[in-house]
Amino acid sequence: MTEVNDPQNRLFKGEISRREFLARASALGIVAGISPTLLVSPAYAATAKKGGRLKLGLSGGNTSDSLDPRTLPDDVTSVLNWQLRNCLTEIDHQGNCIPELAESWEAMPGAAKWIFNLRKGVEFHNGKSLDAEDVIQSLNMHRGETKSIAKAYMRPVKDIKADGKHRVIITLEAGNADFPYFLADVHLSIQPAGTTDFNDGIGTGGYKLVRFEPGVESFAKRNLNYWKEGRAHFDEIEILCIADVNARTNALKTGQIDAMNNCDYKTVHLLEKDPKVQIVRITGAKHYTFPMHTQRAPFDNNDVRLGLKYAMNREEVLNKVLRGYGSIANDTPIGPTYQYLNKELPQRTYDPDKARYHMKKANALDHTFKLSASDAAFSGAVDAAILYQEHASKCGIKIEVVREPADGFWKNVWMKKDWAMSYWSGKPTEDWMFSQAYAVESKWNETFWTNESFNKLLKEARSELDIAKRREMYGEMQRILWAEGGTIIPMFADFVDAASSKVKYKDLAGNFGLDGRRCSERWWIAG
Repeated sequence: MTEVNDPQNRLFKGEISRREFLARASALGIVAGISPTLLVSPAYAATAKKGGRLKLGLSGGNTSDSLDPRTLPDDVTSVLNWQLRNCLTEIDHQGNCIPELAESWEAMPGAAKWIFNLRKGVEFHNGKSLDAEDVIQSLNMHRGETKSIAKAYMRPVKDIKADGKHRVIITLEAGNADFPYFLADVHLSIQPAGTTDFNDGIGTGGYKLVRFEPGVESFAKRNLNYWKEGRAHFDEIEILCIADVNARTNALKTGQIDAMNNCDYKTVHLLEKDPKVQIVRITGAKHYTFPMHTQRAPFDNNDVRLGLKYAMNREEVLNKVLRGYGSIANDTPIGPTYQYLNKELPQRTYDPDKARYHMKKANALDHTFKLSASDAAFSGAVDAAILYQEHASKCGIKIEVVREPADGFWKNVWMKKDWAMSYWSGKPTEDWMFSQAYAVESKWNETFWTNESFNKLLKEARSELDIAKRREMYGEMQRILWAEGGTIIPMFADFVDAASSKVKYKDLAGNFGLDGRRCSERWWIAG
């Protein structure tokens, strides 16, 4: 192998993504993993300043929330979790999987067995040193009989065992070239072995919890013993749960908070004119969905689902709701940022004739479809629902928009009502996205959709190391979802947050808003 084609040399020279390297490493059975300090550019290290308090005003948060990593539902608890805890791996600003508590990992040939080498000298907030047993117990919480949202990720795991104090061996039922990516999920963060009170927030993260009032606020102080260099700059961080986007916007403009998530697309242009405010925008895989309960009539009929898909004018919804901060989607969650995007799928467009044809075939032209909508789902969701109602009426399809309260939407409406609005931040890999939102066994399969061919391909593609074959499999899965899936996905949305001009950052991650939900340790306030 010549030097120019050596994936390890190309990796260090920045000519190959870690994702490509990981795929090759998995096939060859070689070591992957680089110290995160190598990923911190000199500009970042030289510019970042320690000190100050960051006040975040975030949508989401319910009085029923806890810091149990099995149940973290939204930005509020996820941002807080990553203040307090770390995972084995991390997703960087390029969408690559990089080391976190695992300083390196090695895939055996076939990628069904993975060896993770843990960092030495890392301490939890209570002074306990990180070891293999902490990792084993933390990951095992998501296996077997559990309420964990990450259960689907861990279902293929056959065994987790220690090989000494700082090495963990994970054996899977079948090969999975993307497995390290899954371990970066916020729910798979690491706690001390024996933890029973998760609301204490004991972790290895850059901040220590002072108080947590679910649905109201949290407050944390910098961990002076944090093991990551060049991270966790603030002395203190406060999160305020502010469901109303107008209230968040006013709080930012008046200096009551330093940053907010999920800006109102209708007023972003006004924020852009404020010299004290900066728009934090990045293109990712975030998308909005109109999921139907496919196990209940009338949504168990695919002609009904197709009729509703053809009854939406996606361009108008994009232009009027997102104000240009996004792009048209095609009823699958896989967009241009993904490696295996199926570019051969016809773009579904507004077609009243096809909408009426499918509804007539389903004998559903006289049915009134109730769509539960709330801006808790996403900013502009109610406007989108009303626009859609108008589009459908021109197709002879009756939709009743049911306005739901923002408070408790995710607990009382989402996956409870037969048809409601939702959103997904997207995931770094096709397997991760499909496994969480569409796999038959997933707790977050919001359409309750089951398709034998889709689920069979999902398992096969996961262990396939030939890139061309993987592309074919994921392309077919997108086609099945496009043709038979239970959700309308009209558009991808840019992550549009906002912050005080005093807040500084570098190289934003696009896997979630707020810099991959890791703003707490990546951002700083200018001195």
